[in-house]
Amino acid sequence: MNTVTIKGLKVRAKHGVFPSEKQNAQPFLIDITYKYGGKAAESDNFSNAVDYAAVCALAQKICGENTFDLIEKLAREIALGICENFPAVSEAEVTVHKPEAPVGMEFSDIFTTQKVERVKAILSLGSSMGDKKAALDGACAALGNTRGIEIKKISSYLRTKPYGGVATGEFLNCALLAECLLTPEELLEKIHDIESSFGRERKIRWGDRTLDIDIVFFGDRIIEKEGLCIPHPDYFNRDFVLAPIKEIAPDFVCPRLHRRVSDL
Repeated sequence: MNTVTIKGLKVRAKHGVFPSEKQNAQPFLIDITYKYGGKAAESDNFSNAVDYAAVCALAQKICGENTFDLIEKLAREIALGICENFPAVSEAEVTVHKPEAPVGMEFSDIFTTQKVERVKAILSLGSSMGDKKAALDGACAALGNTRGIEIKKISSYLRTKPYGGVATGEFLNCALLAECLLTPEELLEKIHDIESSFGRERKIRWGDRTLDIDIVFFGDRIIEKEGLCIPHPDYFNRDFVLAPIKEIAPDFVCPRLHRRVSDL
């Protein structure tokens, strides 16, 4: 893994809450650290590297072409932009310093740091009401059109019997593999928005539904908190989840079980 750090990139831009900050350019200092794989260090070949001059130019462009209220948003946009524009980058961390922040007293520094990582996410999709194929087709399209999500593979569609003893309709299921630049929480929020747009109502647990999207895996993360449990706690007992995942990502290793999906 190669790591490059850029310290103290100087830009002038119009970011801040107050009208004067949006009208008059102020100084900002930007620190960037990004990571990428490949043989840059081994080969000493520029074609294997991620050009730090191009990264600086992109950061400057994002600063100059936008006006944000918060430096948090500015840092996030630069980090996202780096990952979006340089596919080899697996992680970008950006710190934005605002040395002339209008706080009315002396200070040594005010800054914020935002980090974006490129993570493989595996989602399970299902529908047991209405035009099920249209729901899955539409959900996959909506996910693919969401910033920060790039779909790599979609499994074939699988017809399955209802699970859990509540739903009565036959399900149509699939899985998809995506590269994700969002946090797990951001991804879940996008998923809920898409489910709602297809008429999903959360009234009866395990009941019939127009669209259901679950995050089964999010890289090697293990998350256990209210409303978000990754890996999905029961995926390995559900053939309608496991079979489509085996089709698109057989070598993916479950971070909890430490076994390849194909071996489950």
